[in-house]
This record gives sequence, structure tokens and C-alpha cells, in this order.
Amino acid sequence: MKDYIALNLNPVVAFLRKEPSEFTKNDMIKYVEENGIKMVNFRYVADDGRLKTLNIPVTNRDYLEQILSSGERVDGSNIFPDFIHADASDLYVVPRFKTAFVDPFNEIPTLSFLCSYFNKDGKQMENSPEYILRKASAAFTKVTRMQFEAMGELEFYVIGDKEPLYEALDQKGYHESTPYAKFEHFRTECMLLIAKAGGQIKYGHSEVGNFTLGNHIYEQNEIEFLPCGVCDAADQLVVARWIIKNVAYKHGLTVTFAPKISVGKAGSGLHIHTRIMKDGENQMLTKGKINTIAKSAIAGYVTCASSLTAFGNTNPTSYFRLVPNQEAPTLICWGDRNRSSLVRVPLGWTHKNDMLAEVNPMEKTATEDFSCKQTVEFRAPDGSADIYLLLAGLTVAARHGFEMENALKKADATYVDVNIHQVENTGKLQKLAQLPASCWDSANELSQQRHIYEQHGVFNVEMIDAIIQRLRAFNDQNIRQEITKNPEKMADYVKQYFHC
Repeated sequence: MKDYIALNLNPVVAFLRKEPSEFTKNDMIKYVEENGIKMVNFRYVADDGRLKTLNIPVTNRDYLEQILSSGERVDGSNIFPDFIHADASDLYVVPRFKTAFVDPFNEIPTLSFLCSYFNKDGKQMENSPEYILRKASAAFTKVTRMQFEAMGELEFYVIGDKEPLYEALDQKGYHESTPYAKFEHFRTECMLLIAKAGGQIKYGHSEVGNFTLGNHIYEQNEIEFLPCGVCDAADQLVVARWIIKNVAYKHGLTVTFAPKISVGKAGSGLHIHTRIMKDGENQMLTKGKINTIAKSAIAGYVTCASSLTAFGNTNPTSYFRLVPNQEAPTLICWGDRNRSSLVRVPLGWTHKNDMLAEVNPMEKTATEDFSCKQTVEFRAPDGSADIYLLLAGLTVAARHGFEMENALKKADATYVDVNIHQVENTGKLQKLAQLPASCWDSANELSQQRHIYEQHGVFNVEMIDAIIQRLRAFNDQNIRQEITKNPEKMADYVKQYFHC
């Protein structure tokens, strides 16, 4: 606990000297009173995936205690128009204290909270994406007696004025440093503010995508998080995206999380790493190797892969990214350390060699077990995703793997140990199914598998119907053929969904 607090950059954690999960209403009042907080912001994710804000000035202690106790009213018909109508539109938004952070962009000292939605009866709003995720997490634990954890990799392009000195090579930006990487300082500023807002960051770096167009440079960056409970992982990603956009706005830069912005250039994904835990121990390994628990979850991922695109690839430009030879998946398969696979088992610290002592002779031989770091990565999603629904869908898919009778057989049948984009491997992989090629196809896949997501009351019928209807409304079933015939149409789509 002392180590956690000593190095935690969130000023609320440092002041209260306790983990966020232990925060109480009285803690929040104490922080406000003793740190000169003048404003409280309630923030909540709407139907469009963006954070909405309610500003509440702190005028007296009684009112502060009141809003922290009861939340506030909002117009649900403007937040969730698919589910809530103007004739009965009121919702409550109630703060989750563990999400408290100091607003880094407001000159007025401001304490912000993420909120949950409640209906007129004081019950959780069934179609709130945040509540759907919590239901998915609870159902996973009920079925497996284990906990589902996740972490995200946020990929995004930063766009600024072109500089003539130290140009990076086209599509060669991976882990580049300054002065060749122009926006490293922008990225680290974002990372610091995300950490101060409670985000647990693993690392950040520049990514492959790097090109110039006209007078602008387009530089791809990535910020990756540490694994934690799946609900907390979603909260962190939501706040992080908001912070990155605000830092860009402050510096006069443009940021886009769009899946694809140019032909032949790397697209941006939202890869999700997953981990299954019990009593603080990673359950996905046995004697250093992926075990039946991990393979059961993987079986769920590959079984539900096509319908998961309904949550993770939600506009037509998503399907410009999911094409061969772009380090994005196209076939439904999994493999070890294989970036051409839909599901990847990345390199883990499962060997017995003491690498640290080998290069640092003054270090004693270590016996620490790093198997907790092993994850399984799902590589299809992108920045168009509703983060709560995406993680809810993945949690459901993992749970489904444990409910399948033939899970291990499914895992064995979809395992590959080759580069799936190399021509010589084509014949070997002909039996593998393909991911959808459009939002229309994705909607059809969700329609076929909706019963999986509706089990245990996680997604209800109304929500699945709305997602299917939204995807079909793009009417993009022939989008790849249309782009082939008329390449300029891709630019129109990119412009339309640039700020997804």
C-alpha cells in the first residue's frame, strides 16, 4: 500500500493516502475543503461515446454533500436517443468516487468524477454501456469463479505542421525518438496527465505510421496501459482519450483515433489485452505455458470474433483497416507472438534465464516470478469502438469460451504458427473464417450470435436491436468494391469519420 501511494501521481490518492477503490463521500468532501476546490464536474459517456459534462460550483458544504449523495438529473433523451424519449427523459447521474481526479485543463480548481446512470426508480439504467460492462464482469465471475482483467493500447495520429529537419522515413516510425519523432513531448505530456487522472500506464511510444501530406506531418503514437479489472480499464481509456484530445487542442494540433486515414498507411487499432485472475494470481499459465483456461477464453474470442466487430469496429472506415499486410487481422485465428493473427499470445516472462543479472553483474540472481505479466491480445478493435460495450463484448466472449462444450477443440482448430499474409501459406489457411468486410456484415454476425450476449441478462434485446440497426444504417455492404471502383470515395468516408 505504501509503495502504491508513494509513486501514484494522482493528487487525490496522494492526499487521502488510500487506494481509489476505498474512496468515500467523506473523503471527497475532505479533499474539496482542504484543497481549495471550487468546482465539481460530473462526467458521463453518452450514446455517441463522448464524455459529457455537468459543471457544479461548490457554494457550501451542505450542497456539496447533497450532490455527492444523490447525484443530479440530466435529460436522457439527448444522451441516449435510441432508448429514452422526451416524454419520460429524466435520468440520474451518480458519481463513482473511485474515479475522482483533478481537472488538468481548468484554471478553476476542479474535481471531476465519472458517473453512472440511474432511472426514475433509482435503478441502474439497463442500456447504459458502463452498466452493461459491469453486468458482463459479474456474469464472468459467476460462471468461472475468476476475475476478468483488461488493458488497452490506444493508437492515434498526431497531425501538425511539417518540419524540414530530421524527417522520419515513411511508415518507419516504430519506437522512433526525437528529433525524428516530432511529437514525443506531446505524448509524454498526455501520459503524465493521464497518470494524474488515475490512469495506470505501462508505456508510450511512436508507432509505425509516419507520413507527410501537403504541409502536414502525420505521426502515429501509442499509449499502453497496465492490466486491471475490466471496468476500471474502460474508465481509464475513456478519460485518456478525453485528455489526449484536450492536450492536442491546447497545442493547436489535431489528433485522430480513426481506424484508417490514408491508403497504404498504417491504420490505428485499439488492441485489448486480457488476463484471467484468481486470488491475485494469473490463471492463464501452467508451468510457463498457455493452459486450458487461456485456451477456453481464446476459443470464446474466435467463436465470437465476427460479432465482436459490432462493438469494436463501428463505422465504415473500420473495414479499410482490416485488410491484409497492414498488421491488422483479416482471418479468425490465434497464434503465439504472431501479429498477423486476430488473437495473439504475446511474449511472456516464462523462461528461467535471469536477463537482468546477465547484463548487470552487480545484481544478485533473482527468483521473482513474472508470469503475472502474461496476457492474451485481441487485435481487431479500433478507435471507433464504444469502449464500455467493446470490453463488455470481450468479457462475454471469454465467458462463452468456458460455457462451450468444444472450446479446446475450437482453440486447436484455429491455432496458426505462420504468417497468414504470405502467399505460400494460403492453402494451409483456407479453412479459416474471415472477419466481416463492412458494418452491414458485422450487423448480420451480431444478429446470428445475439443470444450469446443476451445470456445472463448482460445485453438486453433493445440494445442489440439498436446496435444492429445503427450498423445497417451505413448501408455499406459493398464498400470495398465501391472504393476499388472509385478510390476518391475513401477520402469522403475518412473525412466524415475522422473524429470518431
